[in-house]
Amino acid sequence: MNARIRFVAPLALALLATAACGTSGSSGTGGSANGASTASGKACAPVAGDQLVVLKDDKALQNADNVVPAVNAKTAAGNPALLPALDAVSAALTTDDLVTMNNQVDVQRKSADEVAAAWVKDHKVTDGLTKGSGTVAVGGAAFTESKILATIYADVLKAAGFNASVKEVGSRELYLPALTKGTDIQAFPEYLSTVTEFINKQLNGANATPVASSDPQATSTALKPLADKVGLTFGTPAKAADQNAFAVTQKFADKLKVTTLSELAAACKDGSLILGGPAECPTRPFCQPGLEKTYALKFASFSTLDAGGPLTKAGITQGKVSIGLVFSSDGALAKK
Repeated sequence: MNARIRFVAPLALALLATAACGTSGSSGTGGSANGASTASGKACAPVAGDQLVVLKDDKALQNADNVVPAVNAKTAAGNPALLPALDAVSAALTTDDLVTMNNQVDVQRKSADEVAAAWVKDHKVTDGLTKGSGTVAVGGAAFTESKILATIYADVLKAAGFNASVKEVGSRELYLPALTKGTDIQAFPEYLSTVTEFINKQLNGANATPVASSDPQATSTALKPLADKVGLTFGTPAKAADQNAFAVTQKFADKLKVTTLSELAAACKDGSLILGGPAECPTRPFCQPGLEKTYALKFASFSTLDAGGPLTKAGITQGKVSIGLVFSSDGALAKK
């Protein structure tokens, strides 16, 4: 499973299985599933445009999936300079940085090595690091953002005196056990709520009560005893987060004068919004039901597209849907 797909990650409902499933086109709003609006109003009908913009989740519907260093506990204990070096990355990294770097690799076709090195240099994160030593393999999953972050971690560790390298790994089901053993990899750029619930389910079963929340500090506190039990140590979460988000075109946002989901709800009381996303969106608490419950948003219809992928982004920019599920650090969000 692609580690970047975290559509249901806040509840970890599918982390131990395949990607989430659901009933295609079942919006539960009385609207059609093919994207054709049945509402009488037109205030929030789709507006095509090239620039995507995320509306702020001002009521914290989504859980905190901030980037956080994950380190094998024995490795961290034996190398006191390791975790502070990775925390220096967290202290400087923002979501805008992720958007920019993902865009540089995915759109501008620069290499992850080049982009990571430039970020480390520009942000001076290696200044004043305590020197360490030893060999550290940083795991990186097979998607752009993870490769960039793993390379940043390795570059910073090298500057701190470690013999650091990047090793591409598979799914979380495969790399997390390797990280807990400290054999093939010793460090990994993780996502706070996703990894918290993954370990929670591992330890307490598939029906474990969720402990992750929209609060990074509270989630970090909940993660610590879980991590201790599996032999992991986590650093400080960055401000940077890669989590579920909802995007519209800049032209749509400008037309309605909205920057938040609450403002969108106030502007779209006529129920003319068309929502786009993966087939499971109408049944998942962090997608359509969450938008309806948390923000009292009303939808004319739901259009089955994909989970933050090219179909959803195209649906928004081409004016086929008013709003769609994306990832908050997607390179497509970079300003044009």
